[in-house]
Amino acid sequence: MTLKDDVETFYEKIITPFGNSAKIDAQKKHMGKRAYVVVLKN
Repeated sequence: MTLKDDVETFYEKIITPFGNSAKIDAQKKHMGKRAYVVVLKN
């Protein structure tokens, strides 16, 4: 994978259940910023 945008932070998280959906936790300082979510095959 090649990222061509100006990347500020890159980290790995586990997707966790949230009601009938799922979520990925991120730091509050990233609120309102655009992000990519890449889901990998296990």
